[in-house]
Amino acid sequence: GPYQVEVNISSTGRLPNGTLYAAKGSQVDFCCSSSSWPPPMVEWWFRAPDSSTEPFGNNLTASCFTLLLMSQNLQGNYTCLATNMLGGRHRKVTTELLVYSPPPSAPQCWAELSPGLFTLQLSCRWAGGYPDPDLLWTEEPGGVAVGTSKLGVEMLNQPQLSDGKKFKCVGSHIVGPELGASCVVQIRSPSLLSEPMKTCFVGGNVTLTCEVSGAYPPAKILWLSNLTQAEVVIQPSGHHLIAQSGQSSTLTIRNCSQDLDEGYYVCRAENPVGVREVDIWLSVKEPVNIGGIVGTIVSLLLLGLAIISGLLLYYSPVFCWKVGSTFRRQDMGDVMVLVDSEEEEVEEEEDAAEEEEEEASERHESPKEVTKYGHIHRVTALVNGNVDRMANGLQALQ
Repeated sequence: GPYQVEVNISSTGRLPNGTLYAAKGSQVDFCCSSSSWPPPMVEWWFRAPDSSTEPFGNNLTASCFTLLLMSQNLQGNYTCLATNMLGGRHRKVTTELLVYSPPPSAPQCWAELSPGLFTLQLSCRWAGGYPDPDLLWTEEPGGVAVGTSKLGVEMLNQPQLSDGKKFKCVGSHIVGPELGASCVVQIRSPSLLSEPMKTCFVGGNVTLTCEVSGAYPPAKILWLSNLTQAEVVIQPSGHHLIAQSGQSSTLTIRNCSQDLDEGYYVCRAENPVGVREVDIWLSVKEPVNIGGIVGTIVSLLLLGLAIISGLLLYYSPVFCWKVGSTFRRQDMGDVMVLVDSEEEEVEEEEDAAEEEEEEASERHESPKEVTKYGHIHRVTALVNGNVDRMANGLQALQ
């Protein structure tokens, strides 16, 4: 011999075409046997893809060996060579061994707008494995297959779509995991938020804002004007500036004109799941003269104050008399003079005589006289600054 060479490689599995495969990181045993006398010398040779054949190890002449951790660079053709050292006859058997690895991370799936607006494209990706995994979309709940493609891409028409519906991408790989891996997307129609009314002054600028929330896949935002009977999509221009950041869009109207710009504007958000619209009323007004308004208000306040003051003076004479009396009394007060001695009598008599001559025409009741211990006590009061009364009293007393 050798007449027959048998190779045995313990691997993960065998493909339909007979090719063996092993999982990355697994342990693989290699054995080779032949019927030969004397027993043959067995050598193993390895040839990686796109490289030349080389001996597996240095002068390795073992019929069996084990690789503990299979890696991608150990994928290739393994050749067992059996040689009869006495007769020189040799035979060899070559076996291809592939090294497979599952994706290291979880699958990712998403929904997006297809080139046709009312068609939804489901996409699923599970990268990093070898060979590529199989990907299948199902409708949840129930697990009904959406399509037959195993590439992770499916196109759905609008009748298959509804708000809140869920789709699941299930990935499977030849070397596991056994239950596979999956991800889920939930589609939703858009919701809109915007101010219902805006105001612009003639010749000025105004910005209308429209925010979309909850839309999946992301919605397409359009601005329309229904100043005429038919709604017209507004295109960016020097008069209309349109900007979008994420799911928020703004429409800026420059140099506002009452004839051209006043009216309803429509913000529309649409995706394959649904369409939503919101109306915004734009009012265009003439500029307001703030200085004139302030001056008018101040003038009205002053006029009102003058009218109220005049009414108070006209209908409340008592109020005026009291005010006048208050001012007259600021420098005058009640004065009480007490005279008690005989030595003051002469001076008082002289003063009383002078005043009697000046005011002889007026007479008033004199103070009462009280005699005590042979003296006369006189009490004279100057009331409210009336000098005339005091003089008359002294005259009568004299």
